[in-house]
Amino acid sequence: MEYKDYYKTLGVSKDASATEIQRAYRKLARQFHPDVNKDPGAEGRFKDIGEAYEVLKDQEKRGRYDQYGAAWQRVQTGGAPPPGWERFDFSFGGGRGPGGASGFSSFFDMLFGGAGPQDFPGGGRPGSRTPPRRGRNHEMALPLSLEDLAEGGPRAIEFLDRSTGRTRRLEVNVPQGVLPGQSIRLGGQGGKGLGAPDGDLLLKVEALPHPIFRRRGRDLHCDVPVAPWTAALGGKVRIPTLAGHAETQLPPGSSTGRKMRLRGRGLPDPKGPDGDLLVEVQVVVPRVLTAEEQALFEQLREISDFEPAGDASGAGGSGGTAGGERGQGP
Repeated sequence: MEYKDYYKTLGVSKDASATEIQRAYRKLARQFHPDVNKDPGAEGRFKDIGEAYEVLKDQEKRGRYDQYGAAWQRVQTGGAPPPGWERFDFSFGGGRGPGGASGFSSFFDMLFGGAGPQDFPGGGRPGSRTPPRRGRNHEMALPLSLEDLAEGGPRAIEFLDRSTGRTRRLEVNVPQGVLPGQSIRLGGQGGKGLGAPDGDLLLKVEALPHPIFRRRGRDLHCDVPVAPWTAALGGKVRIPTLAGHAETQLPPGSSTGRKMRLRGRGLPDPKGPDGDLLVEVQVVVPRVLTAEEQALFEQLREISDFEPAGDASGAGGSGGTAGGERGQGP
């Protein structure tokens, strides 16, 4: 059986860090991916790279490989076998397809397919076959927009299957109201089992940045620009929501920083009340004034005795901040 030097396959040293191993894998995977590299040997090289990474990225597997890999090499070149060699079962290779049941090489299966340290003295019996083994669970990120989190429903995903080196496409039913950090389980879509069920694929939900909203749990936050006369006199303002726009009444005398709550306009909660939308007022002045607007503002300045800095209530202070931003509209 051919010994495989996984460190050499990835082009890293035996004391390489996890970060160095990951960086080397990504570089080589991009170079030899069959969808990109049409060279006849690219697919085989890609599988070798994936197999090496599958071992070296996992601390437990890497330790087992470091401990027994060299022993396999000595056996191949005529050296003394490792302790417990006689307990390994060589009959498992037939009828399971190229590369063993796991889709990896026979060398990989020999180390990790049930014939590992657990089959050494005290843990196995001569001539026994590899015991059934459930497939490994795989995990990957599932980035979703806030609209996706709110609406739920079917979503198509595409990802690289490390065990086969092929791109897979699946349809995922996103539960309405799922939150970042939660996982969606796709049964039987993980690693292949050996005489046992396949593993699952766990999709860990992540929220993509949104151009308007900021999320706090199920509540959403956003800023709404308001003209100074609407802020002073009150009136209807147009509020963005995930489902479109809504209108609400702004009370008179509203300064920058004033908050309004639109209940139930945040992210839905299938087990309780939906989140809210919290709106913060941002008073904005025109960049350019018409002659009439200029005259009216000058008239207002002449007749008004309002002094923001002297308003002990704080509301005037916020208004003063807005007034200090004259000419700095969005």
